[in-house]
Amino acid sequence: MSKKIVIAGAGIGGLCAALALAKRKFEVVVYEKSRQLGEVGAGLQLSPNAMHVLENFGIADEVKTKAFCPDSAVMRHYRTGKPYFTVPLGDSATQKYGANYLHIHRADLHAILHRACINMSVNIHLGHAIQSYQQTPKRLTIQLDNNESVNADLLIGADGIKSNVQACMLGQTAAEFTGQVAWRGVVEANKLPKELIKPNANLWVGPGKHVVSYFLRGGELVNFVAVQERTDWQKESWNEPGDISQLRQTFADWHPEVTELLSATEHCFLWALFDRKPLKQWSDRNVTLLGDACHPMLPFLAQGAAMAIEDSYALAHCLAGDTNIQSALQTYQNIRLPRTRNIQLNARKNAALYHMSSPIEQAKLMVLSGLSAVGLSNKFAATKLDSIYTYNIVDQLA
Repeated sequence: MSKKIVIAGAGIGGLCAALALAKRKFEVVVYEKSRQLGEVGAGLQLSPNAMHVLENFGIADEVKTKAFCPDSAVMRHYRTGKPYFTVPLGDSATQKYGANYLHIHRADLHAILHRACINMSVNIHLGHAIQSYQQTPKRLTIQLDNNESVNADLLIGADGIKSNVQACMLGQTAAEFTGQVAWRGVVEANKLPKELIKPNANLWVGPGKHVVSYFLRGGELVNFVAVQERTDWQKESWNEPGDISQLRQTFADWHPEVTELLSATEHCFLWALFDRKPLKQWSDRNVTLLGDACHPMLPFLAQGAAMAIEDSYALAHCLAGDTNIQSALQTYQNIRLPRTRNIQLNARKNAALYHMSSPIEQAKLMVLSGLSAVGLSNKFAATKLDSIYTYNIVDQLA
């Protein structure tokens, strides 16, 4: 008899897990607290390690029709625009890593995943949050926020950094404010001077701040994320409006490519960046965690969505290969925890580098600048990214 699996959360991680499990013939039910689907936020980066999984799911071609393929990843000085490094992407990345590197609007990826789940008969309940669970040796009972309860063979907490499932498993602990906030916005490309924004993953680094910009939807939109060290704003909501004039003022002395982009921006959002220390435990008997619920990623390696996507494939693989759920969950944790922990910690380190936070970090940038002058910084940066992008979990678990 097919095992019944309940998933808390219908974000990208939750829907990927639902799709991966449904393809392996599990009965999957998803509970999502939002009353309608349509991921807030804007762009995200799908590196080759994530695209391997989406190809296995059979949705990569549809993703490509909605995405933008950048030429390179470029880090520049915030004021002069001088490059610290340039890493080729586009066809070079495809040949090197065996899959595309793409930029996509969250809403577009979310819609593709949702359709794929519906086509696989995944049952998605909106407007219902999973609050907690209780287990006995014979039964797993899941409590919803409407006082109803459901039974299942397995519960997956894919309910984000403020996960109710994680709180029930490990106890309530507050996420830690990083002292950084992120402004996010999208601008129609035709409202910008032609060729202002280069067709790259553009990263501008400066004292206490950095800006990322790139195209979405085949070049129709430009997405940006501007991060600032700041302690007077600690709201976590992704759809909290930001003050556009304050954003422009904050980056007023930056390179014209940045200031002109922000000048053309009509609306923006602002949210605080929170973090958690890497967990040592992801599972409790027949309950496990996935994505931000167990390894929230700061956005300084652009791997948050990718790690959740990798998780989903690994979890489905382990459950399909082991009829003992608890054994399968332990294998899943053993596979995923070392990699996600490493990327979590390296993303934190990048914040200091991007913001020139200490003399040591400033010296690193000076070294990169010197290496760039003789063409060596590109190789150095590519080596740093290779350990992330060359990883192919589909092949690893074959």
